[in-house]
Amino acid sequence: MDKMRRLKYACYTTGAAMAIVANLPPVLFLTFRGMYGLSYTQLGLLVLINFVTQLGIDLLLSFFSHKIAISKAVKLTPVLSVIGLMLYALLPMALPEYAYAGLVLGTVVFSASSGFSEVLISPVVAAIPAKDPDRQMSKLHSCYAWGTVGVVIISTGFLALFGSENWMYLALLFLVIPVLAAILYLGVKIPDMEKPEKVSGALRLLKNKGLWFCIVAIFLSGSAECTMSQWSSGYLEQALGIPKVWGDVFGVALFAVMLGLGRTLYGKFGKNVKKILFLSAVGAVLCYLAAALAPLPLIGLAACALTGFCTAMLWPGSLVVASEEFPAGGVFVYAIMAAGGDLGASIGPQMVGVVTDSAIALPAAAALAEKWGMTTDQLGMKLGMLGGMLFPLIAVFLYYRLWKKK
Repeated sequence: MDKMRRLKYACYTTGAAMAIVANLPPVLFLTFRGMYGLSYTQLGLLVLINFVTQLGIDLLLSFFSHKIAISKAVKLTPVLSVIGLMLYALLPMALPEYAYAGLVLGTVVFSASSGFSEVLISPVVAAIPAKDPDRQMSKLHSCYAWGTVGVVIISTGFLALFGSENWMYLALLFLVIPVLAAILYLGVKIPDMEKPEKVSGALRLLKNKGLWFCIVAIFLSGSAECTMSQWSSGYLEQALGIPKVWGDVFGVALFAVMLGLGRTLYGKFGKNVKKILFLSAVGAVLCYLAAALAPLPLIGLAACALTGFCTAMLWPGSLVVASEEFPAGGVFVYAIMAAGGDLGASIGPQMVGVVTDSAIALPAAAALAEKWGMTTDQLGMKLGMLGGMLFPLIAVFLYYRLWKKK
């Protein structure tokens, strides 16, 4: 295997490792609550720690990439995943009375790994010579989606066979992926990447309105994708009355399958990424609308899953456009775009929760719900899903302008 191909596979494996550290904790949250007596607030704090750590890495690399040895940081990324997963699994096992502290420490370390992966792996793949760089970017991001599918299926099977009390061995089993990535990086040279010479260079780029256009676009992309991925399981169960086990499987796994399928197909056949972005945003709007207003659970289930297909190219496609528009920005552009996407991935799902709670609290909610033959919780979640539609709806107009721009 030549070294450039080996580097590409190392990046793909790093993308899969990123899926592990992002999706394994939510699968285990109820296990942690039962074994260690953690509150929902403590579990929610783990999610917040994950987000804040990743956003902090995004901003660090945005403004201080000129002070960081990029090649060393790339190769360190899977090592951090290994250390984080080991802390996450072994500290609660060795010191159960300090289990939460171990989970927090492990979360910080592997979230830092995710932050570095999110910013650095895309420009590495973009720097590898290729006839179709947009397709290579799509293949890279498909690894995250397929990694998510693998995490859900393997975790479900492992916990069913060996019991949730042995969750730590599941975490250690997943070490295989980042260890493989670290091995693949050995002996390969990371291509040189553009980066601002100092902070003032990054600030100068931030004055460009076109860059802010791209940041807003990926903010909306992150919101459109992650709102459905995080809410689909609960929505299928609560609003559509689908049993929890099927909500988990179809809400998380099927969404990820469709996400991976969309990115894989573009990686093989795709072209004209700006047109694809516009059509994807239109499709996402229709899927959110169908999920919210579906008269039959099966239609809602299909809409939730197809949202994964429609949002598949929004994030990687936005990165491709930004890198083409601002080639001199290098690492800074990828870092600030990652920050925008992460912010959207946090605000979108949160807004749906706020809209749902606000709708349930309305004085007229009970009467309306009864009139339409549903509970107030179902009414609130449907209105929340309509609120989530706002993000891809705005993206339609942004991507249309981008597509038609000369």
